Amino acid sequence: MPDEKLSGVDKAAIFLMTLGEATAAQVIKYLGPREVQKIGTAMATLQNVSREMVKVSVDEFVVDMQRQTPLGIGNDDYIRKVLTDALGEEKAKSMIDRILIGGSTKGLESLKWMDPRSVAELIRFEHPQIIAIVLSYLDADQSAQVLSMLPENMRGDLMMRVATMDGVQPAAMKELNDMLEIQLRGGAQGQNSGMGGLKCAANILNFVDRSAEAKISEVISEHDPELAGRIQDLMFTFDNLSEVDDRGIQTLLREVSSDNLVLALKGADENIKGKIFKNMSQRAGDMLKEDLETRGPVKLSDVEAAQKEIITIARRLAEEGQISLGGAGGEAMV
Repeated sequence: MPDEKLSGVDKAAIFLMTLGEATAAQVIKYLGPREVQKIGTAMATLQNVSREMVKVSVDEFVVDMQRQTPLGIGNDDYIRKVLTDALGEEKAKSMIDRILIGGSTKGLESLKWMDPRSVAELIRFEHPQIIAIVLSYLDADQSAQVLSMLPENMRGDLMMRVATMDGVQPAAMKELNDMLEIQLRGGAQGQNSGMGGLKCAANILNFVDRSAEAKISEVISEHDPELAGRIQDLMFTFDNLSEVDDRGIQTLLREVSSDNLVLALKGADENIKGKIFKNMSQRAGDMLKEDLETRGPVKLSDVEAAQKEIITIARRLAEEGQISLGGAGGEAMV
């Protein structure tokens, strides 16, 4: 597998495997559940790891460390800057609160390590506002899976609650933690937790399968057409990749595995395919076209999963400032 086919997750997995079991375990315990799952999957699926692949992964890590590690590690300003640079301002804010202020709770955090079905069973009979708080707290892809396991007639209402949530009052957080039998940890008692909102709802709906997303959007439109339009404006779909500039597409392709790209393009229109081929070398484009032609019929669910994985990578790159997303969900340029 040449370096151009190694994703960032692949490189992280290879690097961890070079550290040895004990050291790798110490690193992994600081990762979140989504990260552990992705890196664990990469470790399990990587085969025939060459010396060159190891060298590339280790060298890239060393370069990043030399560029990013200053003196004075450990102060609050440094932590804030590193997390903001790494995760983007929105994601970093809640994590900074958990690390520096203690605004998180073990109860909520433990939900991120549970499988979606177990979370759905745990919250199914709670008040809809409590369920909306949980959905706002979880990562968008996990929330989408939990939402799909809740009764269909609840989903539209839950997404409206998420979209219109303007933070969470301490009393509501206490109610949730009482439900989970976990006592509140420190934190500023009079401040709202920055959860919910239009973007949160849009991110969750990005990970819901298309038929369910259409039904949920229809329910929201019936109750509040303006709200539905504002959520839709913030959603970024695979089709919106046609509006990303060429440099952004090239950056994205370096992070996407060949197999995922083939699967995603099986269900893409000609505009997207043309955009992708335009930003590949002639040789790489010919190989991709051949793979598309020789790949037999695939399940629609597999195509959608591959497209969602690519959308997730695109969003991460946008939050890191490496690309600018066009279309819905993109930020206007002036």
